[in-house]
Amino acid sequence: MGGMPLNDMPWWRWRSNVRSALHMISDPVFQRDVWQAGLDGYGDVTDAVYRLVEDTWLDNWSAEKYVGTIFRDPQEAALVDVAVLRVLKILHQVGADAPATAYVEHHAWPEAVRAAREAHIRMAAADGDDPDAPPRSLEVLAIYNRTAP
Repeated sequence: MGGMPLNDMPWWRWRSNVRSALHMISDPVFQRDVWQAGLDGYGDVTDAVYRLVEDTWLDNWSAEKYVGTIFRDPQEAALVDVAVLRVLKILHQVGADAPATAYVEHHAWPEAVRAAREAHIRMAAADGDDPDAPPRSLEVLAIYNRTAP
């Protein structure tokens, strides 16, 4: 999101929240070093899931609904839908307040990570960002969401 053209999508703030969540969910090293280590500044797994579905209601309907506002094309939306469904299934099984280890050790977590990674890579590339850069803190995300031109 460092070079992300924040205002080229009508609902760019929602896009940046979805991207942030997918980025964190797609990065096992981040999960180990931040979520499982309990580091502050990034939120936990539940916070990431909340950012993924909070404003978008992707837990109730398809990302296809947002093509042209949050998502650039149907392929991007389809990848997000797969990631959301996989993550939400685990959330419902382990519980919203479960520790990071409950997610990471869940038998379906690797598939959720893979789906989030595919969506993250596509969205980052479309925004001109490096998908392999480390996830940004929630403070940095808030700055991006406040200060876009």
